[in-house]
Amino acid sequence: MADAERFEALRPLLLGLAYRLLGSMWDAEDVVQDAYLRWMRTDGSQVREPRAFLVTVVSRLALDQLRSARATREAYTGPWLPEPVAADTFGPADSAELRDTLSYATLHLMELLTPPERAVFVLREAFDLPYDEIARIVGSPAGTCRQLHHRAAHRLAEGRDTRFAPSPAEHRELLARFLDAARGGDLASLTDLLSEDVVAYNDGGGKVRAALHPVIGRDNVLAFVAGLMSRYPLTRADLTEANGEPAIWTVIGGQRQLVAFDVRAGRIHAIYGVLNPDKLSHVAVGCR
Repeated sequence: MADAERFEALRPLLLGLAYRLLGSMWDAEDVVQDAYLRWMRTDGSQVREPRAFLVTVVSRLALDQLRSARATREAYTGPWLPEPVAADTFGPADSAELRDTLSYATLHLMELLTPPERAVFVLREAFDLPYDEIARIVGSPAGTCRQLHHRAAHRLAEGRDTRFAPSPAEHRELLARFLDAARGGDLASLTDLLSEDVVAYNDGGGKVRAALHPVIGRDNVLAFVAGLMSRYPLTRADLTEANGEPAIWTVIGGQRQLVAFDVRAGRIHAIYGVLNPDKLSHVAVGCR
């Protein structure tokens, strides 16, 4: 197999790795393209395991990118949210760990991790690499990598208990109820669907109208949703899928928006509204 063909066979996996590390398909594609150029300058016949070699290259490039991106994201206008994607971009997610590390709520929580914590967590959870190999990739001893993984897993578990995650059918049914209640202005039904500590995030990136701060608490989120529905016409609202989970695609007040949800134990704990047009190019074509 030619070197270029070897790389293309691995491209979906490498994109999935870079995306999980960065939360941005734009950045992930840049990293993978950089890895491709480096691969083509390498004598492939001297590489015993192309997959391990390229996973290492992409991980290190993504780590460098993630470190430089943190300052940019801190200066971002309003909340910075991951870029939603169609799950099949990366091929089949045939394990629970692959699916969970792609879920929108998990990607959002991973922004709380340091770059090394995120890299160790993704490489261990999603790709099941041994700690010795992770240590070689991130440049830290295996024992340190174990500690980084433990810290990362603990922080994510504090923010999202996956034991109470719904089935896809339950998730979709709850979102359908949310959509019906929002359309009809049924605040009583909306109240039943939201947890008391629900948070709504809106990412407009300074390019479109969006709340500049998270909306915290059920009463505030209810008032926020009711205000939107009363002030702006809802011209489209469809159930769709993003990051392997049900989501809602809307056009409200002329603005396109992909809305993802963190659903646990039958209630919505977080609402993620992505309005920044730069972040809507990698969701399913049927959403546009």
